[in-house]
Amino acid sequence: YIVAKRCMPPQTPPSLGEVVMLIASLGGYLGRKHDGPPGPKAMWTGLQRLRDFVIAFEARDALTGTCV
Repeated sequence: YIVAKRCMPPQTPPSLGEVVMLIASLGGYLGRKHDGPPGPKAMWTGLQRLRDFVIAFEARDALTGTCV
């Protein structure tokens, strides 16, 4: 949520439809007025990018300040 919307997540969880659109947007889906629903390629690419962000956040959290 932080990466896609560039803000902190809301108090209540987003709906499934909103999460699908967030993931698809990471995969290049533009979500214009006349676009159809996101396809498997946009979803797959979005999930891969989401995984990369998760790995980066976990690595950041694992740092103890002792990098040599």
